[in-house]
Amino acid sequence: MSAVGMKHFPVLQIFLPNLQFQQWLVLILTMRSTIDPEKIELLMEILGREARSSGSVYFTGGASALLIGWRSSTVDIDIRLDPEPAGIFQAIAKLKQELNINIELASPQDFLPPLPGWRDRSVFIGKRGRISFYHYDFTAQALSKLSRGYDRDLNDVRAMYAQRLFSLEGLRDCLSAIEPDLIRFPSLNPEILKGKVNKFIEQASLGEK
Repeated sequence: MSAVGMKHFPVLQIFLPNLQFQQWLVLILTMRSTIDPEKIELLMEILGREARSSGSVYFTGGASALLIGWRSSTVDIDIRLDPEPAGIFQAIAKLKQELNINIELASPQDFLPPLPGWRDRSVFIGKRGRISFYHYDFTAQALSKLSRGYDRDLNDVRAMYAQRLFSLEGLRDCLSAIEPDLIRFPSLNPEILKGKVNKFIEQASLGEK
């Protein structure tokens, strides 16, 4: 590790042994960079150019937050492919290196049963080449985030609702629709999930009065 590299973290050098500090610094310097809307736009252009067949890409989480504007950055891009375009995984592997970004195959369907009508509620962003890009159904995104319940998830749900990307009635109805299938997700407690959803609906309703 050069003296030039070490001098930018003088406080940490005081508390960490030299070898441990060097390991920490290497980890920091090789981490994926944060992502902004311009990187997502570039990703869309390249995926559209590289795909060898038609298909759809659904953005969720931080990517949706960036493009719509309630966050300024994110550390990864979560997508669902449905249907999967030919050549897409080769393009993703290339992009992860060239743009220094983390791309994950993840969507609300990894945490909850698919909501009836999720494709119809997904919001079209645009088409690049043969690929159509969408925001994954915001009602499903909200339910998924409420089920996890972390602070950032709850802030995202509030931001989505403030922009009327889903309705309280739709949230309640969709939860009722998937309730019989929640048994397929052993990590979920249906009563706790209903409690979280009802609490959010109650708080959101009070905020509108």
